[in-house]
Amino acid sequence: MPEIEWTHTSGLTPYPAALAAMTARVAAIRAGAAPEQVWLLEHPPLYTAGTSARAADLRDAARFPTYAAGRGGQWTYHGPGQRIAYVMLDLTRRHGTVPARDIRAFVHGLEEWLIRALARLGIRGERRDGRIGIWVPDRAGGEAKIAALGVRVTRFVSWHGVALNVAPDLGHFTGIVPCGIADHGVTSLAALGIEADLATADAALAAEFAEVFGGV
Repeated sequence: MPEIEWTHTSGLTPYPAALAAMTARVAAIRAGAAPEQVWLLEHPPLYTAGTSARAADLRDAARFPTYAAGRGGQWTYHGPGQRIAYVMLDLTRRHGTVPARDIRAFVHGLEEWLIRALARLGIRGERRDGRIGIWVPDRAGGEAKIAALGVRVTRFVSWHGVALNVAPDLGHFTGIVPCGIADHGVTSLAALGIEADLATADAALAAEFAEVFGGV
């Protein structure tokens, strides 16, 4: 079994460049010309629309650039202080706890990966029926989303992935209805009082990946 390549890009990666790179990598993985990849990066402030995005949920179209992502889901914000992990795996074969050709199990695995990584950072993240993402109690006594998921699978090769809020500007989320959910807010490790930088989050993600998706 070939190793999964972990790539870390410093600085802010423009969204069109990331889409182009993922498109090329997915084609290469499918052709057997490149290994699978987990790509860690940050984007400049922007909004992306998934295939289910509603125009009414873009509240401030002039605030940041907007892009059609081609992934599942609705509107999402990306920006500095948020760890993006794009996960490009060949789902025709088994990965740890995820059976081959089982897209639902793959998405469940991404959720489990985030939950386990958050636990390492002292946060109990949870799933919620009918609400995509990973949720935590907020300081107002409600719930808020700390991590988002949005994936696309092309001929059983996955791309796009997850976004973990480490210390982004939470005010930037107000330009959209995140993932179409207006009744709950968003939060971050910093907002919850966890002193963690992106490197700390990366270490937690790396440590837990193998527990869910097998050795790399």
